[in-house]
Amino acid sequence: MRILVSDYSGHPFQVQLSRSLALRGHTVLHVASASFQTPKGRLDATDQDSPNFSTVNLKNKRPFAKSGLVRRYFQEIEMGKLIGKQIADFRPDIVISSNAPLDTQRIIQLATRKTGAKFVFWIQDVYSEAIHSILSRRLGLVGAFVGAHYRRLEARLLRRAHHVVAIAPEFVPLITALAGIEPDKVTVIPNWAPLGEIGTFERDNEWVRENLPDTRFRAVYSGTLGFKHDPDLLYLLATQIDGDVVVFSEGEAADQLKQRAKENGVTNLLVRGWLPFEELPKALAGADVLIVVLEPDAGAFSVPSKVLTYLCVGRPILGSILPQNLAAQIITEAEAGETFAPGDRKSFIAAATSLAENPARIAQMGTNARAYAETAFDIEKITERFEQVITIL
Repeated sequence: MRILVSDYSGHPFQVQLSRSLALRGHTVLHVASASFQTPKGRLDATDQDSPNFSTVNLKNKRPFAKSGLVRRYFQEIEMGKLIGKQIADFRPDIVISSNAPLDTQRIIQLATRKTGAKFVFWIQDVYSEAIHSILSRRLGLVGAFVGAHYRRLEARLLRRAHHVVAIAPEFVPLITALAGIEPDKVTVIPNWAPLGEIGTFERDNEWVRENLPDTRFRAVYSGTLGFKHDPDLLYLLATQIDGDVVVFSEGEAADQLKQRAKENGVTNLLVRGWLPFEELPKALAGADVLIVVLEPDAGAFSVPSKVLTYLCVGRPILGSILPQNLAAQIITEAEAGETFAPGDRKSFIAAATSLAENPARIAQMGTNARAYAETAFDIEKITERFEQVITIL
């Protein structure tokens, strides 16, 4: 079967699925946006990959305008057209599309219908709810009007999909209510991380020795960092712990955080660029604790891919996340760390300080994190689930 997997973000686990499907005999084209600013997985095909597997990394004509709403809208349309051309040229039997903004997803779905292929909407979050919330707060009635448009658009895209893959069972009633579809049109397949590509390493491994200063305690944040992710929390943490805070990120918020640390002499706050995926496991293994911050507007079932990667690394996770969020529930139930509501900086910093004085607790939480990943992230079983979806279409 010819399968095109479109993952707008270029995350590690989606491309692992594409590789796994190719190993099972399918001809797979994996398409991602190289312009969207976020850490990427192994998006280039290598000699070790199946000959049935290929990739295309698409770029906008201009640098991606993440914070400019109007320019971003037109760039999302542009990317949709680029992906649509790949669909037209590849002529797939199935298109699986994940992480695409709704305007991009609309064009991808239309291109799929034109080729006669089946369309699987792999939904990571109910985007229209976040859009409605943010725009209503920023723009009042105008924002609410625009948000209502995106609710209708997302509902229509879900209805027109041949099947929907959701990342948690709690999604199902939300999706069915929004789109007016039957529950049997939705299959739940939780997200994962590519466990086989994320090995466990010593804290003071060779990468850490060559790239980071020695310290008694190290807290690490890796991934997208916007102003909505409360970068002030990372700055405050650095001022109050006996150790280093290391941030692997890029963009305006990361640049301002780096400048603020420099201007105020906070030498234990280190802001570095994103790392190639192959270096990431060793860099994260250098942490005593890994940090995740999820904005309050994020959907209750949104799980940042960094959380799944952190679990594989086998280090405790300290999260600034609403307690009802699925990521927070995973961390808590796995006993792999602690989470606190966004804005509760005092408790967050106190927890980090406490962990710095309790290496045995750090070790146990890290062990729990890796154990959860080894149980939940079996790519063979996950690929079988996707093949079951494909065969019923």
